[in-house]
Amino acid sequence: MPGPGYDPRRTNRGYRPRPGGGRPHYRQPKPRPIGDKCNPLCPFFRCSRNALRITTEQFKGRIIRVPFCSWIGDKCIGAQCRFAYCEKKAMLPDGRCAFAVGKKREEKDFEEDLREIEEEEKKYRFKDYF
Repeated sequence: MPGPGYDPRRTNRGYRPRPGGGRPHYRQPKPRPIGDKCNPLCPFFRCSRNALRITTEQFKGRIIRVPFCSWIGDKCIGAQCRFAYCEKKAMLPDGRCAFAVGKKREEKDFEEDLREIEEEEKKYRFKDYF
């Protein structure tokens, strides 16, 4: 007989009981833009026609994932398609990902702030007064 914590419905489903009980920990999906452009392989990219299928192809001896549009029967064109949208509403009208653009903007702001601080320090150096 199985132990008291055995549940036949949860076997072979990737569930491991945690010490002390509680729910299992699953990884949260993260946006995956290519540069600053929206990527059809991103977990938040959706097709309003439900035509997006992820297929695999061989490229230079490696297996790669390829987005395929079953509505037109060809590779997905991504953000240029009129039926493409982002589940997190992060796709901008020109096809860029707001998550990627936001990260770049934060980096630029930080660098600009550093430059401004250095310029202010140059103004108030001790050697300049003599």
